[in-house]
Amino acid sequence: MPSYTAPVKDMMFLYDKLRDNKYYNELEKYNEVNSDLVKDILEEAAKINQNLILPLAKVGDENPAVLENGVVRTPPGYKEAYQKYIEDGWTSLSCDPKYGGQGMPKTVSAFFDEMLSSASLSFKLYSELSIGAYNCINRHATEEIKNKYLPKMVEGKWSGTMCLTEPVCGTDLGLLKTKAEKQTDGTYKLSGQKIFITSGDQDLTENIIHLVIARATDSPAGTKGISLFLVPKFIVNEDGTVGPRNGVSTGSIESKMGIKGSATCVLNFDDATGYMIGAKDKGLSAMFTMMNEARLGVGLQGLSQAELAYQNALAYAKDRLQGRDITGVKNPDELADPIIVHPDVRRNLMDQKCFSEGSRALILWGASIIDKANRNTDSEAEGLIGLLTPVIKGFLTDKGFDMTIQAQQIYGGHGYIEEWGMSQFARDARIAMIYEGANGIQALDLVGRKLPQNQGKNMIAFFTILKTYLSENQNKSDEFDKIFLEPMKSATDDLEGAVLYFMDKGIKNPNEALAGSYDFMHLFGYVCLGLMWCKIAQASHEAINLSSDRDDFHQSKISTGQYFMERQLPFTRLHLARIRAGSSTVMKLSASNF
Repeated sequence: MPSYTAPVKDMMFLYDKLRDNKYYNELEKYNEVNSDLVKDILEEAAKINQNLILPLAKVGDENPAVLENGVVRTPPGYKEAYQKYIEDGWTSLSCDPKYGGQGMPKTVSAFFDEMLSSASLSFKLYSELSIGAYNCINRHATEEIKNKYLPKMVEGKWSGTMCLTEPVCGTDLGLLKTKAEKQTDGTYKLSGQKIFITSGDQDLTENIIHLVIARATDSPAGTKGISLFLVPKFIVNEDGTVGPRNGVSTGSIESKMGIKGSATCVLNFDDATGYMIGAKDKGLSAMFTMMNEARLGVGLQGLSQAELAYQNALAYAKDRLQGRDITGVKNPDELADPIIVHPDVRRNLMDQKCFSEGSRALILWGASIIDKANRNTDSEAEGLIGLLTPVIKGFLTDKGFDMTIQAQQIYGGHGYIEEWGMSQFARDARIAMIYEGANGIQALDLVGRKLPQNQGKNMIAFFTILKTYLSENQNKSDEFDKIFLEPMKSATDDLEGAVLYFMDKGIKNPNEALAGSYDFMHLFGYVCLGLMWCKIAQASHEAINLSSDRDDFHQSKISTGQYFMERQLPFTRLHLARIRAGSSTVMKLSASNF
């Protein structure tokens, strides 16, 4: 069975060295969240994920969720594990103490989410959208609704879903058919069908709180007529107890390539009672509260599967004996050396290592921006995380999947055999590139909407962050300048060149921008990881200078960062060249000539 060790040491390094702890200490709600407390939380999280959750990954893959007589049954062991999971309070980690939460910042809960996603992504998905639903209800619902539903959701006894997609619409939500008819008591009756609903039904929680977008019968067509509704699986009585079954049923569950332990449902709404959340016809803006956090969570899934695959590939490379080191025998007591001695295997592993460690830092940065946006209603932070969301979701899941494939390659033929587990990592990782907005849509959203948003102020703010960092940290050492800052300056120029190209060509011909959108998303992603590696290397240099002992941990950070700067960051030049190639060859062929 595959193994997994939660990277607590790496997480604590990032928490202590890269997080703006001064900012958090100034916030009353967080000033008691110190390093010792976080370490204790992460060590306990490591135990439950390594010992209880990890074995469920293979169980769920071999025993998928099933629909029996209208009831969804989760894989063996899921019920018991989920009960322990909520008893220990893990669903409440980042929730408001007002509703029974622990009030931890996103920068702490993100580390836990990575562990859980690595241990078993299918199991994680049963609670994945609950926190998004919680946040959406907390921000947009009435006090009555919040007091009625949030405590049980925080406790984990009730879960949440996000119901957008229908047979006729996915990306184009303006085409939705689900109708909501207002009743005399102020409630609505919803009728329609939703598909691809993650954890749309299960046997783990007492109730499921569906957040459903629908069109009120008197609302206009298109996206301007969409409202958001809370539709519980079971009606909740006035005293908070679970009442009769609502008009929501599971039509089927999908048979999937991966995440087989997770129930992906077709849900039928037949005069189901619903309660409007937020303003009428403003449902999409309210739903985006949930969607944005969900997309960041999916980006984290790309990292989690890459980390899991890397750990197992590394162990295999140290153990598998094949061939001899070309520079001299390393294992004279055996007939061959471990394959980790070979340069191409090292290249493969270094690709994985620099991606995982850099991405973890990027997730931490994204989480800290969310904390700023949520706690201070910081419009600049909201704009920045809005800009970064499609990058984190699209780039990290694309590259995360690539890393699982590279890890699989380390195994050779064994990587293609189910018993080793590498196939499952790749199959599970693949969905992250698709759900919560396929990555092509993320790229289009980035270039078509996020880039020009607020007259380009969010992009300007990002460039300000980059250039301020470069100017403030140059000339600290010749080595750091040469290895880290100079490549970072070059990558920043590439990103700026891409933006200027879109401004020059894209306004005249939108296809010029849209044809380069996917490359731009990846160029942006490499720049983000480059910035993270500069900060990691800088913090590691400082730690080494403060210690008289040999420090392999921090030295390995610097070496891994150097590898990224030399072998990965130059991809920005490739992506810029592809962007500047324009749309002519992309759009040249008529549809009939494909």
